This record gives sequence, C-alpha cells and structure tokens, in this order.
Amino acid sequence: MQHYLVCGTEDCQKNGQFYCNDCHRPLCEQCRDEHLKSPKTKIHEIVLYRYRNQQLPVEKCEIHPKRNVDMFCKECQIPLCSKCSTRKDHHGHKFDDLEEIYTEKYTLQQTEFSKIQKYFLPTTQELKKNIDEDATEVKKVMESIRTSMKAEAKSLKNLVDEVTSENIEQTYTMEKSLLKMLQSQETTYNDYIAYLEKTSDAFQENLSITHHKLLFSKTLKIQPIPETTKPVPPVFTAGTFNKNDVAKLLGKVNVPNTKPEKRKIQPMEAVTTHMKSTEKQLERSKEKSDMKQTLSLSSSVTKVREYSVPGVNSAFHVSVEKSDRLWVSDRSGNLVQTDLQGKQLQRIKTSHGIKGYHTATQDGDLIYTDKDKRVIYRKTTDKKITEFKTGDWRPLSVHSSRINGDILVGMIKQDQHSRVLSVIMDSKVTRYSKAGKELQNIQKDNQGQDLYRKPHYITENINGDICTSDYSKQAVVVVNKSGQHRFSYRGQGSRFCPYGICTDVLGHILVCDTSLNSQSVHLLDQDGGFLSFILSSQQGTTSPCGVCVDDENNLYVGQYDTNTVTVYKYLQ
Repeated sequence: MQHYLVCGTEDCQKNGQFYCNDCHRPLCEQCRDEHLKSPKTKIHEIVLYRYRNQQLPVEKCEIHPKRNVDMFCKECQIPLCSKCSTRKDHHGHKFDDLEEIYTEKYTLQQTEFSKIQKYFLPTTQELKKNIDEDATEVKKVMESIRTSMKAEAKSLKNLVDEVTSENIEQTYTMEKSLLKMLQSQETTYNDYIAYLEKTSDAFQENLSITHHKLLFSKTLKIQPIPETTKPVPPVFTAGTFNKNDVAKLLGKVNVPNTKPEKRKIQPMEAVTTHMKSTEKQLERSKEKSDMKQTLSLSSSVTKVREYSVPGVNSAFHVSVEKSDRLWVSDRSGNLVQTDLQGKQLQRIKTSHGIKGYHTATQDGDLIYTDKDKRVIYRKTTDKKITEFKTGDWRPLSVHSSRINGDILVGMIKQDQHSRVLSVIMDSKVTRYSKAGKELQNIQKDNQGQDLYRKPHYITENINGDICTSDYSKQAVVVVNKSGQHRFSYRGQGSRFCPYGICTDVLGHILVCDTSLNSQSVHLLDQDGGFLSFILSSQQGTTSPCGVCVDDENNLYVGQYDTNTVTVYKYLQ
C-alpha cells in the first residue's frame, strides 16, 4: 500500500503535496515549480493539496452534446456549457465557474458528512450505550431491592417465629402453675375427705354405746369444708394489625422526588480532542495487542533482582505503581512505599495484617482499607486523603480495576452481639466507583449458596473476571463481571491455603499457596486450568504470600518470613 499521495507527473514518484486546480492532478514541490515556469501552465492555480478544487463530474450539455456543462448562469440559475453562454437568451448575464460552486458545495457537504462520522454518530452511539448501561444498572438496582425485600421479610419472619415461640413457651409455664394450684386444692379435699371418714367412724361408735353413756359423751363438732378458688385461665388477646401495618414493617419501594438529569451531550468543540484521545487509546491497545501476540510462558523462571524493604518485618502483600514504586505491607499493619532500590519513601500505620488491603491505581494513587473503622481511603500522589465508609461491613481486600478504575472490595460482616467477635455472619465482594458509589454486590451463586467466607485477597483479570483468594474456603473463587460464578480452584494437593493473587497481560491467574506441603505459586489459565507451579522451594521460595505483576511483566513475590521482595521473569 502507498503511504503518501504520489505526484501526478509522469515518472515522478515524489510526494504530491500540491495540487493544480486547472490540470486536476497532484504535484510535488519540484514539479510545481516547473509547472509555474512553463509558458503553457504558468497561469494555472496551484494550491496545497488539502485546499484543492474538486473536479467537476462530467455532464454533457443537452443542447450541445459534444460539450461539457462547466458554467452557471447567475440570472437564470441553471448550469450550461460555454457555447450556451453565447446564446441571445443569456446575453448580458453573469456567469460563475461551475467547478468553483461544485467545490464549495462539495466541501460543505464533506464537512457535514465529517461531523456525522466524527461527532453526531459517535456521540449518539455513546448516548445509546449509556442507555444500555442505565438499563443494566436499573436491573441491578431492582434485583438488589428485591434481595433486600426478601432479606427484610426473612428477618421479620424470624422475629415472628421467635416471638411466637416465646409466647407458646409462656403458655406452658402458665399451664404448669395453674395445674400445680389445682393439684394443691385436690390434696386439700383429699385430706378433708379423710377427716370426714374418720369423724363419721367416731359418730357411729358413739351411736352404738348405751344411752346413759351417750348422755355424758362429748358432742363431736364437724370442721367446715375448706374453701378453694377456681383458677382464672389466661386469655389470648389477638394482635391488632393489618396489611398496611406489615407493609410499614417491611418497607416499600418509592420513586425519588428527583428531577431526571439530562444526559450530557459532548459539545462539537470537543471533537478534535476526543479524536486525538481515541487515537492514543487505539495506539496503546495496538501496542498491548502486539505485545500479547509476541509474549509466551518461558521454559524457566529467571530471578531479575531482589531487595529488602525497610520498615516491615515480612511482605504479605505487594502493590506496584506505574512510577516504578512499590507498596509492601506486613503482618503488623505497617504499610511502606519504596523505590525499586528498596529506599523507604512513605510509611503508614494501619489496623490490617495478613490481607490484601491495599492497591495502587493507574493514576499512581494508593487505596487502602481499615477494617476496624470500616473505611476505604484514597491517598493521591500529592498526599491528599479522601475516604468513604462501608457501613456494617469490614473491608479485608481491595483492588483498583485496570479496566475502568472501579474499586473491588472483599468484605465480611461480624456478629457484634456474639461473645466471640471473630464469628463471621456474612461475606461479599462489592464494586464501588472511583468516587465511592456502591455499584454491585456479589454474595451468592446461582443456587443461592454463599460464594465467600473470608475474601482476603482480590484482583481482576483482563476479561473482567473477579478473582478472589479465600483462605477460609481454601479456594480461589472466580466470578464474571456480572457476578455469576465461573469456577473455584482448590489446588493440587490435599490442602490448599491461598493467599496473594494477581493476573497478567495474558489472562493468567497467579496465586500463592502457603500450605506446608506446597509453599509455591500456582499458575492457572483464564478458565481455572492448572498450568504449573511457577515458583516453589526449588527456586528458593519459602512461604510466598504476596504477588504482583508490573507493566513490564515482571513478577514480584513477597514472603512472610522475610522483608525481601524478589522479582522474576516468567514471560518471554
């Protein structure tokens, strides 16, 4: 393919950057000069190529079929040929060069066409895309509302069951008390009946003696019948509630009284900037695509360098910035930034330990979490700190998306009323926007089973999959960007203890295994297929905990028993 416009002069192959509007052909600089020197062409109009006149399409005159239409009568407003202009009906009329009019109209139409292609069509397609995204968001929000409704209903049902159970238990207690009282009364009357029988025998005995003895015998007196009280059984008072009362308890969906916000339409002036930005993105995408085509797994792993990180006692998690700087955290909550020579640049004291609770963004910001305060912090390159809270949920792990900048957070909810504060009630992965707006919650699989127990390391693959290292589940749990469960990887032995996790430009998943019989880094394909133990004790690796891949495809590995971070090459 020719990569520039060739000069129209015969046998000249130079760049035709000029154009002769009379000859209608491109010219190079040398041929232009010769063209202007020639007596035959020195009066020709030569312009830069982009300012050329468009060549008039050939159209034969109806009156003079051998002549081309090339003039325009301004009074009659019709095109005609040069011979027609000499006719009596055009005597004294003014004429324009039809080619100039055509060029002007062509340029105008081309400009409008360019606007459609570069602005109106892409902008409208972007608005349509926004509508599709809004539709997806509406579905997510409504599904979240339905889930919340079901949870509220389940909670109310549990309370109803609990109150009913307590009430029923109370009836048994009351019944037992009443029966005990009646049993006591029954004993009283049994004793009184025995007394009457004994007294009756005494009367019979007195009646059987002689009359003179009866006259001098003591008259027996009968004790009165003991009084008892009838039990007063409890009365059940039915609750007074109706459907509206239940609706108030469960809540309802309301449409906010908010005026809909108009969609933002990019102004025409931004087209040039947008196009330049798009071109740069395409160039970067092409570079990445070319790199992917040339990269492959090496037959062996090569150690590039290693260095000690001051200020930490171990390297449980590693985050690499684009600026060739590194964040490393240890088990004691020390979070340290170093350069690649191991020089300490910053240090932050946190409440975290053996979790993947920090991440570096593409902009060079640091995002880290505080599980006790339930807060996610963003520290910018100019050291300004912003934060947003996570409510009742304790954030454990965090990852900044390389695709769209979203923040992925692995979180747990603990029972605050339990004597054992470590009891985990629920676990989930939440997606936030850069500004901290909650976008997505991932908790259950398609069968309604919990996906996570303790998601303490998290990352994202090139296809949008969310990959979570769950130590308590002894598995790497992978869902797609919509939150649908794709697969769970459970290691290659009897026990799998996953810690740090990351992905690379080829879509591989790399995860640390700290189990005693393994202590290695597993390499998986994008679908969870085991490829190899990329690092093991044979390479001198012991207890790998943190892994990260930089933009140069170097693998950084941190270990819990040392503050040394080792860098490897595993792609070629």
